[in-house]
Amino acid sequence: MTKKANGEGSISKYKDGWRATITIGRDDNGKLIRKQFYAKTKMDAINKAKNYQTKYSNNMIQSDEKITLKEWVRIWLYEYRINDLKPSSLSVYDGVYRNYIEKSNLGNIKLTDLKSSNLQTFFNYLTREENKNANVLKSINKVLRPCLTQAVKEQYLLFNPCNGVTLPKVKAKKDIEIFTIEEQKQFIRSLEKHRHKALIMLVFGTGLRIGEVLGLKWDDIDFEDSTLNVCRTFKRVHIVNNKNSENKTEILELEPKTKSSKRTIPIPSIVLKELKKHRKRQDEEKLLASEIYVDNDLLFPNEIGEPTDTRNLTRSYERALRRAGIKYKNFHSLRHTFATRLFENGVPLKTVQVLMGHSNMKTTTDIYTHVMPDEKIKAVEKLNDLFME
Repeated sequence: MTKKANGEGSISKYKDGWRATITIGRDDNGKLIRKQFYAKTKMDAINKAKNYQTKYSNNMIQSDEKITLKEWVRIWLYEYRINDLKPSSLSVYDGVYRNYIEKSNLGNIKLTDLKSSNLQTFFNYLTREENKNANVLKSINKVLRPCLTQAVKEQYLLFNPCNGVTLPKVKAKKDIEIFTIEEQKQFIRSLEKHRHKALIMLVFGTGLRIGEVLGLKWDDIDFEDSTLNVCRTFKRVHIVNNKNSENKTEILELEPKTKSSKRTIPIPSIVLKELKKHRKRQDEEKLLASEIYVDNDLLFPNEIGEPTDTRNLTRSYERALRRAGIKYKNFHSLRHTFATRLFENGVPLKTVQVLMGHSNMKTTTDIYTHVMPDEKIKAVEKLNDLFME
């Protein structure tokens, strides 16, 4: 070990790298306070130590060393990420912080003392004592990992503790539910006078997500080309208020889920006719609402022209299912049914991917593997002619 003069500390070889040690004073009991810095090269270790010592000498580091994990997550979320996260993502991250970090024992650990073992103990507790599933743990880790990566960049930590954590495997998703052909016809027949008949038929015929269909405007529909453009989505999100926990929710107009979600989709001719009927009914609603109607050019607003709340739509959809005598399937089943009908009619996988707005083909195949076996059998059966004498 090489000693440095004038209290500058020491530098020594350590495992696969170098360790620089400096003394920065004494604690309340008179014990020397030493800080150690690790790096792969000798010079990097020395530079880390010198950088820290400079900050310490200028009173830039004393308060930082007392930062707890929950304080750092708050700083990272509301200072580093608040401007680049979508409102919906910020709401999710804020929920993880408030529900799992802010009031937990883990959150009280000093950031500089945080180890992988602390995180592992925390995740194990949530699994065994709180019965949280793997998806919850994955969500927490999804917030902590980039947060602690930033802490490494700021030299609070030598490495990211999340890298040493083992999470339980996420269970395979349940098989998706779809409408049989008969159920689909039965449901549409039952909607003859239903206010949302055109909406439900449109989702059956285009596979739009619930936020996408509610975000449609009449200007997005091309009646001559029989197409629609997906260029926005509506979603109710918590508006994050980092000063208190009384967050409010609002329906926001957002960018589509991914770049691939922005797409042009052909509309079946029967559905197009239903949209024209729907427009006439909407004009009647405008007359009834009179001055209180807010014309936002939306295809499927509420009775006074404002964006329809997804919660109200799903409730209306569930009641319609019961009246039709059809077993409950969530609203997303309409979208799954659209994709399944495409596969059943021999539409190529790539075309289905584009129509659904999936960012890659793997997403499509992973979701619709239940359809693929039958399609594979049909494909192989087509080779029979090659073996005929």
